[in-house]
Amino acid sequence: MTSRKREIREAEGAEYGVDSRYSSKKDRLDDGKALMEARLQRMKNLSADQIVKAKLLQLKLKMDEYIKEPVYHTHSAFTEFLTSYIDAIYSRRNSFAKDIDVTPVLLSQILNNHREPNEEFLLRLMIHAEKTYEHVCQFHKRTWHQVYFQEKICDVIASQDKWRPDVEKHVKISKLAKVL
Repeated sequence: MTSRKREIREAEGAEYGVDSRYSSKKDRLDDGKALMEARLQRMKNLSADQIVKAKLLQLKLKMDEYIKEPVYHTHSAFTEFLTSYIDAIYSRRNSFAKDIDVTPVLLSQILNNHREPNEEFLLRLMIHAEKTYEHVCQFHKRTWHQVYFQEKICDVIASQDKWRPDVEKHVKISKLAKVL
């Protein structure tokens, strides 16, 4: 076995969060398994409310990370986050549509990227999230808008090869400003 493969294999024990200063590999793996079993047992004892709160907190952190460091993906981050948000709270998406007073068809079209969310939808989503996150953590009212528009900016920048040649034909600079 090469040293690289050995390093990778030894690092696999790190996924259990176990201290790597054990005298034998067997002790380390046994403690890793015991720790994982304890974590799983603790997770089984969580209430439904605690699970929802954990999912919402995890979603908020993912959205904050997306806003801070945008990555140019081909998938729709907004609809991915929206789907996670709805599924964390509701067992049926129609219930969410009813709560924000939109048709289930409109919600489905937005979630499946067949339609862009309009300003009214975003405002209702913003208020819904504010009320939902009141008992979970601090959630800034602009988060959904930031995620949506961050994705739009990324899409425009990523698709420059398509639109730029046609748009550049219409842009002229008649007088350049002198740079100091």
